[in-house]
Parts: sequence; C-alpha cells; structure tokens
Amino acid sequence: MRRREFFGAAAGAFTASTTALAAPERKPNIVMILCDDLGYGDPGCYGGRIRTPNIDRMAAEGMRFTDFYAAYPVCSPSRAALLTGKYPTRVGVPRVLFPDDKGGLDLAERTMADHLKSDGYRTFIVGKWHLGCTPPYLPQRRGFDHWFGIPYSNDMRPRKLMRDDQVLEQEANLNNLTELYTQESVKFIRESGNNPFFLYLPHTFPHIPLAASPRFLGKSPLGLYGDTVEELDWSVGEILQTLKSQGIDRDTLVMFSSDNGPWYEGSPGRLRGRKGFTLEGGMRVPFIARMPGRVPAGTVSRQLASMMDVMPTSLSLAGRPLPSRGIDGIDLWPALSDAKRTLDREALLYFAEGGDLQCIRWKNWKLHVARHNVPYYAPVPAVGRLNLPLLRPELYDLSLDEDESYDVAARHPDIVADLRGRVDRLMATMPDSIRRLWSDTLARKTYEVPAGAWPPVVK
Repeated sequence: MRRREFFGAAAGAFTASTTALAAPERKPNIVMILCDDLGYGDPGCYGGRIRTPNIDRMAAEGMRFTDFYAAYPVCSPSRAALLTGKYPTRVGVPRVLFPDDKGGLDLAERTMADHLKSDGYRTFIVGKWHLGCTPPYLPQRRGFDHWFGIPYSNDMRPRKLMRDDQVLEQEANLNNLTELYTQESVKFIRESGNNPFFLYLPHTFPHIPLAASPRFLGKSPLGLYGDTVEELDWSVGEILQTLKSQGIDRDTLVMFSSDNGPWYEGSPGRLRGRKGFTLEGGMRVPFIARMPGRVPAGTVSRQLASMMDVMPTSLSLAGRPLPSRGIDGIDLWPALSDAKRTLDREALLYFAEGGDLQCIRWKNWKLHVARHNVPYYAPVPAVGRLNLPLLRPELYDLSLDEDESYDVAARHPDIVADLRGRVDRLMATMPDSIRRLWSDTLARKTYEVPAGAWPPVVK
C-alpha cells in the first residue's frame, strides 16, 4: 500500500470509529406491570406467604421501595395518576368510573404514552384500562398504538375483551385472561426489534372475581387468591425472560406495583386498612424497579414515592423534557440509580373515593384530618356518606409506627401545625370542585365522643 493510500485508509477508519462513538445511545424501553388490588403484604419479598419467586427475583436484581403510595385507594384514580403524573383530583378522575359513565380522564391531558409516542416509542397497553369507555377516552386516543384487554374492572358488565376497537368476546373468559395478557405482551416485545417501546401491563387480577388457568388452579396452599397471584408471578417471569432472550434486558426499565391495597382477600402486611381507606393498608403498595447495570441490585429504598412519580421518572430516563404544565410527581431516577440518595419532595395528600381529603404525609409524619362516617364497603345510612373533620387530628410517626397504632399529636403540636399549613397551601391549588368538597368537610361539626368511638354523631 502506498503511503498516501495508507493515511487515507487510516483517516477513513478514524472517521468511521468516531461516527460510531457519536451515534446516539438506544432509547431505553419501559415496562410498567400493574396489579389490581394486590396487597402490600402479598409478595414474598414484602413478607408475604404466597409463592412469588419471579417478583422476589426482580427485587433481588433491582430496588424495592418500602414507602410507595398509590395516590388514591381505588382503581381509576390511581391509574390516572400513573399516566399523568398528577393527582387524580386535577385530571377529572376523582372516583371509580363505571360502564355508564360518558367521561373519563380529562381529554386535555397528555398521557405518558402520548409523550413517549411522540419521541418514537411503540406504545402498547395489555389489560384493564378503566379511564373512560366511550370512544374519545379509549387507549388508542390516549397515546397507545394498540390495546388488548377489558375496559374496566372484571366485576363490571359487560366484561368485553377488546383488541383496539374490535370486541373479541362479549364476556371475557377470566380463567385464561392472565395467560392471554402475557402472550400478547411477549409477542409485542419480540416484534419491537430495535424500536424503543413502552409496554403498560395493567393486570385484571387479583381484583374479584378471582380466577386462574388450569395450570395454576388449586396449586397454591392459600386458596384461589394464592392461585391467582402465583399466576401473576409467572407472568412477571415470562416478561423478564423475554427481555433477556431478546438481548434487551439491560436496556429496559421494568416497574412492578399495585393500584391500591387489597380488597376482600389479600394481605396489607402490618398496615391498618384495606382498599378504599386512606389508612396505610389502602394506600401503600409494593413497588419494584429493575434495570440491570443502571438500578443497583438487591437494594431497598425508603424514599417517599408515589404512583405520580412513574411518568416523570420514565420521561427523564427516556431523555424527554417534563411537560410544561405542572405535575405533582417527581423524577425518582436519581434515587433509582443511586441507592444512597434521597430526594426532597412536597408532602403527599391522601384523597378518598370521590375526592375527599383525609390525610397528609410529609417525611416520616402522617396526619389524619378527616374520615368518612361509614366504611368503604358499608351501606350508606340515611344521612348519607360524609367526610367528617377530626376534632383532634391524629399524628403518626410511620418510621416507628407503620400500622398507625399510636397517636402522638399531643407531643408534636409544631408538626401538626406545619402539616395543617401544608394542607392549606396544597388544597389552594386544586380545582374548584375539590376545594368545595374540602370546605364542606371543614364546615361540618361533630359531637365529641369517647376516645376510640366511631362514628361520631353529625351535628
């Protein structure tokens, strides 16, 4: 080779290598697996007795959160929080939606799928939607390329199984639903190739009525609920194995959680309360994040976190700017990538079904300021279901008392006053309808009753 040819070839090689180095990194894939009514104390890695080896392995290979909150203790609002990064009270979903509702998630809101799709992501939802069942509110109009699943909870009729706008079954067969969801999810991952994708997998179970495929039915020593959760665990394993077999395991953030606490069955662990209650058992849920090489394996985070954080965290990882309109969630990625890092955040409000404010949490403190006069599942008496202010707000130090057994308000009047001030500041930013509900609550009076007696008499 002549000298001129040698240097020309060397220069070409240098240019090619420089171009390769300058090529943009592959955008990360995002998978969000959401169970329906799974309890904080159900998975093995949270102290549960149900066999969940794949969920436990996901925690061993990633980060498990101890203080993650659903934003609402019921279905639809929690899902609205996940997809918008905002309190459900801001986005038109202050309560559970039903088949005869004509509305849904505010059409002015751009969802997490909208943002990622505009950045070149393939977007797919497999499972329960529950954010509006009329055409303008269905998934394909809310940022998802495709949808396979049911419009709302499995105890609502008609329980249609749909693919995009086509009804496949007027009454979905619950026994094979988890299996079908898993097959659809695996197929989507395999067909994505080098395209970045967002897979949202909101499972139907363990919301009642419970069901499991013949492969899992009767296999758990903990009854049908155990069978159902063990099949969900199998599904998690199939998703993780597919990512690994496709060579994209390290390019994919996988998150696992539940939309609220357990309902008639399932375990809230040591926490008080269940679905529908703003006690910890209704609001605190499992949350695991896994991304090999990016999220440190085998770590536990006590960072205060919320379902509202899923969207800003995912957009941050994808390199996309957060929406210009204010959101309530925060980017958890700095804490996910560095287990020792804690993040400052505003206090979290706890709303009950309908948009009634009942509690606030800041750092390790939780203050109860109001409570419904009847439990979530009880018949409404003649007076109606009312949100009543507590005569003496209750303060709990959750770092010492996670089951809210010991009221320490009398010992920390400064903390009570601070949290009441935070309530006022945050509620001032809510829509008029939610502020009116809170004003109505504060205007109600109750007779003082002996400590521990409930409900008080409405005056």
